[in-house]
Amino acid sequence: MQIKSNLVDIQKREIYPAIITIKEGVIDSIVKSDEIYERYMLPGFIDAHVHIESSMLTPSNFAKLALRHGTVATISDPHEIANVVGIKGIEFMINDASNSPLKFHFGAPSCVPATTFETSGATIDSKDIQSLLERKDIYYLSEMMNFPGVLFEDPEVMAKIEIAKQLGKPIDGHAPGLRGDDLSTYINAGITTDHEAYSYEEGLEKIDKGMKILIREGSAAKNYDALKKLIDEYPNSCMFCSDDKHPDDLMQGHINELVKRSIKEGYDLFNILQIACINPIEHYNLDIGKLQVGDKADFIIVDNLQEFNLIESYIDGESVFKDEKVLAKSVQSQAINNFNCQPKESDDFKVPYQNGLIRVIKAIDHELITKEVDEEPKVEDGFVVADSTRDILKIALINRYQEADVVVDFIEGFGLNEGAIASSIAHDSHNIIAVGCDDASITQAINLVIKNQGAIVALKGDEEFVLPLDIGGLMSSLDGEMVAQKYQEINVFVKEQMGSRLDAPFMTLSFMALLVIPELKLSDKGLFDSTHFAFTDLFCDKRE
Repeated sequence: MQIKSNLVDIQKREIYPAIITIKEGVIDSIVKSDEIYERYMLPGFIDAHVHIESSMLTPSNFAKLALRHGTVATISDPHEIANVVGIKGIEFMINDASNSPLKFHFGAPSCVPATTFETSGATIDSKDIQSLLERKDIYYLSEMMNFPGVLFEDPEVMAKIEIAKQLGKPIDGHAPGLRGDDLSTYINAGITTDHEAYSYEEGLEKIDKGMKILIREGSAAKNYDALKKLIDEYPNSCMFCSDDKHPDDLMQGHINELVKRSIKEGYDLFNILQIACINPIEHYNLDIGKLQVGDKADFIIVDNLQEFNLIESYIDGESVFKDEKVLAKSVQSQAINNFNCQPKESDDFKVPYQNGLIRVIKAIDHELITKEVDEEPKVEDGFVVADSTRDILKIALINRYQEADVVVDFIEGFGLNEGAIASSIAHDSHNIIAVGCDDASITQAINLVIKNQGAIVALKGDEEFVLPLDIGGLMSSLDGEMVAQKYQEINVFVKEQMGSRLDAPFMTLSFMALLVIPELKLSDKGLFDSTHFAFTDLFCDKRE
């Protein structure tokens, strides 16, 4: 097979018309041409860190959307499903992904559970990590979120890191805000990347100390603007990633959006493409083509180098996108799950007033971090209640793996004026989480999640929106376009009818239980101070 196109040679930093010959899925020859072509061939885009589960799609359905945008590969951390059903969940992801031409590269989740301060559905210990990393279809040790465990040399944490080092597999990091000597200790343990830097200074320090920085732009966490100067300053030390991408956003774009945005910002084309196409291959030692003779024929063809509108895409020499159609089959996934809790009652969510102020979680749009604010509570009949006039709502967490007491706190930033939202997606243990304006609505929303054995739910008065998530309470077995449509309907309802000011309310909700991200989060065991890595009380005596 021969293809004629302008060829973008990232490694030689040149563009020229060429005739490319492909034999048995490999680039056999590249010959310069004197013809004029109106299209451009370049290596495909790679998402350097993504949790497929956060798209609410199976890998094969995720691929059908991502392939539209020139993505040919991902570095995928399956720790969401692993926290629910363990190694069985990782095997589900690998098996489902095998039905797609897109090249998925899964890691061994390093933190299942993410901390000892919450209840997950499974545990993956160092013995499991050994068996996983010995597999050829497991490419790296996934993000080491337990950075305190690294700093204090927790034996189990260090054992997992040592196994990866012995097997020669990269170790991903996760250390938001970590600086100075603690950062040096973390890096010296063998950790090579970080996707949590949220300031230029933080990203610069991490690069100076030897880390690769993954510039993240997802549905909730958006750090591109803070880190974009690194593109031209350190093009060999950066990669692009989404981390978490909801289905409606994935319908609109993927890594291609960061490429286009960087071009418009005026950054160097070859630096941008080095970050988007080449660096992940080299860092993770992937068998993906770089558009050189002898490489796998993994590439895309676009109409221009400003908008990068996709004309055609090839993986292993086979066309996977052409004539605006994805050439990939649909598969029916066998659902796996782990749900063991009973419906709740309104009394379960009552908070007796004690004294003083209450610690309120302040959610921040487009960020995973939160702030603690201490506020005067609204008290009725001896109980602290939500106060939507001040945007101080109730937030509740329910253990979905076993019967346990409900944990309740208060949160601001969601802006709901009535009703409640709930979800079985609550990083990283994925218990049930809800935010609402009154106990009855919260109860109703949570019980709909329980009834469906996993779902995202929004309700206001008599109006209910439910998107069932039949696979682990995280993913739907439905086609990507259908999931995206249903999710978009719920999202619009929450923002336009319920008053939320958040860009992605369900994505933000899902991170309110992520204990490894400062400052204040909610566990099924209590209110958690992520800065001091310890539980704290709802009530406090004074403003801090």
